[in-house]
Amino acid sequence: METLEDSIVHENPAASVSDGTCDDVPTGAEIVVRCLIEEGVEHVFGYPGGAVLNIYDALFQQDIVTHVLVRHEQAAVHAADAYSRSSNRVGVALVTSGPGVTNAVTGIATAYMDSIPLVVLSGQVPLSVIGQDAFQECDAVGITRPCVKHSFVVRDVRQLAATIKKAFHIARTGRPGPVLVDIPKDITTSKCRFDYSKPVSVRSYKPNTEGHPGQIQRALKMLLKAKRPLIYTGGGVVLADAAPELNRLVDRLGHPCTNTLMGLGGYKGTSGNFLGMLGLHGTYEANMAMHHCDVLLAIGARFDDRVIGNTAHFARQAHKIIHIDIDPTSISKRVKVDVPIVGDVKAVLTQMLAQLDEQASTPAPVLDWWKEIDAWRAKGCLKYPAADKAIKPQFVIEQLCAVTGGNAFITSDVGQHQMWAAQYYKFNAPRRWINSGGLGTMGVGLPYAMGVQLAHPGSTVACVTGEASIQMCIQELATCRQYRLTPKIIMLNNRSLGMVRQLQDVYNSSRHSESYMDALPDFDRLAESFGHVGMTIENPGDVAASLREAFQMKDRLVFMNFITDEAESVWPMIEAGKGLNEMLLGAHDLDEAV
Repeated sequence: METLEDSIVHENPAASVSDGTCDDVPTGAEIVVRCLIEEGVEHVFGYPGGAVLNIYDALFQQDIVTHVLVRHEQAAVHAADAYSRSSNRVGVALVTSGPGVTNAVTGIATAYMDSIPLVVLSGQVPLSVIGQDAFQECDAVGITRPCVKHSFVVRDVRQLAATIKKAFHIARTGRPGPVLVDIPKDITTSKCRFDYSKPVSVRSYKPNTEGHPGQIQRALKMLLKAKRPLIYTGGGVVLADAAPELNRLVDRLGHPCTNTLMGLGGYKGTSGNFLGMLGLHGTYEANMAMHHCDVLLAIGARFDDRVIGNTAHFARQAHKIIHIDIDPTSISKRVKVDVPIVGDVKAVLTQMLAQLDEQASTPAPVLDWWKEIDAWRAKGCLKYPAADKAIKPQFVIEQLCAVTGGNAFITSDVGQHQMWAAQYYKFNAPRRWINSGGLGTMGVGLPYAMGVQLAHPGSTVACVTGEASIQMCIQELATCRQYRLTPKIIMLNNRSLGMVRQLQDVYNSSRHSESYMDALPDFDRLAESFGHVGMTIENPGDVAASLREAFQMKDRLVFMNFITDEAESVWPMIEAGKGLNEMLLGAHDLDEAV
């Protein structure tokens, strides 16, 4: 039987070519590429450098995996992240050592906070000089340890294929997340036989997928007897591809449903059962239902601070809480749960639906509860003043939804424009809303659009952004030109760091410290300098026609600069430390509070 030592072919020609078969044995760099091919990887986003030069040479000598050359490593990871979010495939980024890795950290942390499966391959200086402050050396594993699901340093070429296979397995299973594989340069030149057939076995890592039948039965009894039920879902539904099961369950029970920012599209946004997004900038009806419900079914959500705010306020109301999540550490982390169900969301919902069908049970009528919800809805919390001379940002998003039929992939940067997109674009399908939720990373919108379009060629992709966010990764307009990517950029330009300014209005008596933008480029000419189409829209009456014109240019990237009303803020809003039932519905509430 061949041992691990037998499988190695050493780099020294005198020791390895005697039998004339050395040319058939791949280098570490070639093994990296073969692993990607075995995993079905079609696109790798990256930026070359000395430590990964051999991997780039191996990529050059094949035509199965396409490399996408970004203009900054942060954008490489963001693009790989969006590629994964929109397709349910593991995204892959390739960066060099030192600043290549440090530039990638923001992208890795962004993916980690939203549980996105990535494999990030980083170059490293040769093993012999690690720890000696070699040129472009840094401790990639140490730097990224707090923001990866797992990390590896490959110290033996014979372990390279097995390590990469483990990385993909860990990234995509259980609660997904980014995995870093750090590869010293001399590993990429060493040779050994390639074997990718062995099954993955990671000691102490055995994610539970099936939910406990008894707990599911307890949960159903609670739901069927509830007088004020609510189904609250998060990004876990989207990541598990459990939207069909969720829609069946909500429609079967007839209960109201709300999504988190990351869960939008998990349940159809145009359904009468949908209450809209909840939380900090959620709808009045969703937040009030969350506050007053008697039985809450939480699915793939984590009760984070942007959803329920202060846990003490949330606990004042008597709730029975059922929580389904693949990650046991997320259950009862912030809020004590009555019925925990650990398992894959899709599998657990399938079990729940099967039990419902077997029992042929009918939920208790909740007509009074719906009357209460309808009264909250009647407040019209998302109404905004009609556009007169200035373009209302909410109106732009509404028209974007109308022009695209609600079927586009919408990527977003972070800020007011992100919240308006979440509030006013109606998502009826999962994986269409691509944004940074947990980390709140500005600059993701454009590289996200790149990743989405490469994952879904020919699809309609729009990037909703602001004049501040877009400048953080605007160099990726060059990448779009090189690879003929044609997203439509919807920039809501209010000449300020809008969300910062709004918070300064609420908390700092409108002292606008460094939240303005006084030196903006000519975005039309800037877009044109990269070979794209630039448009500036200043009149409300031109919004719909301009959007239609832009989306008709299917083979061009169109940069749309909408000059919006700089006085607009995102409402509703919950102030820090307040309860879900203490929303500000507009500036008038803020004035009354003062």
